[in-house]
Amino acid sequence: MTPAPLLVRNARLVLPDGVRLGSLLARDGVIQAAGATDEPDAPEGASVVDAGGKLLAPAIVDLGVFVVDRAACRAGGIVRVAPMPDQSPVLDDPGPVQRLALVGKPDLWIHPIAAATRALAGRELAEMASCCAAGARAVGTGAGWIADAGVMARVLTYARDLDLAVVAHAEDAGLVGDAVATAGETATRHGLPSAPAVAEALAVARDLMLAEETGARLHLRQVTTAAAFDLVRAAKHRGARVTCGITPAHLLLSDMAVSGFRTFAHLSPPLRSESDRQACRAAVADGTVDLLCSGHAPKGPEAKRLPFADSEAGMAGAAALLPLALTLVRDGLMTIERLFRLLAANPAEVLGVETGALLAGLPADLILLDDEAPWRIDADTLPGVWGNTPFDGLPVQGKVLRVWKGGVEVRTPAA
Repeated sequence: MTPAPLLVRNARLVLPDGVRLGSLLARDGVIQAAGATDEPDAPEGASVVDAGGKLLAPAIVDLGVFVVDRAACRAGGIVRVAPMPDQSPVLDDPGPVQRLALVGKPDLWIHPIAAATRALAGRELAEMASCCAAGARAVGTGAGWIADAGVMARVLTYARDLDLAVVAHAEDAGLVGDAVATAGETATRHGLPSAPAVAEALAVARDLMLAEETGARLHLRQVTTAAAFDLVRAAKHRGARVTCGITPAHLLLSDMAVSGFRTFAHLSPPLRSESDRQACRAAVADGTVDLLCSGHAPKGPEAKRLPFADSEAGMAGAAALLPLALTLVRDGLMTIERLFRLLAANPAEVLGVETGALLAGLPADLILLDDEAPWRIDADTLPGVWGNTPFDGLPVQGKVLRVWKGGVEVRTPAA
């Protein structure tokens, strides 16, 4: 069914080159014009929305979620997600990939990341080409690292030939072991199993060298340490095809957040030292970080109400991604238009999906938001399957008012 035309007037449009007051017109689910000072006439049968001066921005593309969570995505202004291969069953076969790619439409489009190796075991290559044909938009190592350099080299070579990005988790498994925290004063004081932060830089260094050798596209799902960012900067300067992401948690919190054994702050990769947190913020400011993601991996009480070392890593990140990201604009680390490149255009580019900007010819994937609306993050009421978040109780600003996917408004899912 063809969607009715959509005209949004009197909006502050977040365009690639800045924010401008104007209108947006969409027909057949595609943006026809955006930013015109002379408001276009409303087509017959159009849905006309007066934005009242609120921000109209590209809807978010969330790369690297572990749980597909419709309610959290709607609340967070997310209309496309790229789930990691750590699903049940693992996305190492065309069947599960195809089913997952179809299940969210029309409201939430799912772009699966297929497993790079069978069962994510890091030994035998999965059927990447078949998974790509079934709808996968990238291949990934999952929540773990491929320890065998020969296997990783073959993964990168195969993915290069398919023109797929390899989404890698970068922590040297031999150093990490059963660690649940970053080595340092906080982990020592609490007696937590810990690993040195250099475990990330070691993994990043190897994967970068292999990516350069093979000419493959490498996306480091999360980079969280100063040493690893130095390696990424140098590789980009050499022309390597590398991108990297980060979550708001590693930009706004240090390992001090685990004090008192707060399991909501048990994340993967773990929270880092304050000096590494500052290095993360510098990497956002200087353009080393390519995209922001939620790392959405909500856990129920049976996984979190345990001793810290026995609890599962993960947080609910999708519903609060946008207001937390907006703090980076208020702190002067970036402009609002660059923020939406990191939230929408850049993740879409990694996935090879043409969306993520308010430009004629692109899908009318839109969010209307009040960037000044105050609210408080509450783990008990956060939309989604579970609300565990290290930001429980934090006052934030920025609330999604309306969401459109392909020009059709996305309603809040029923509870």
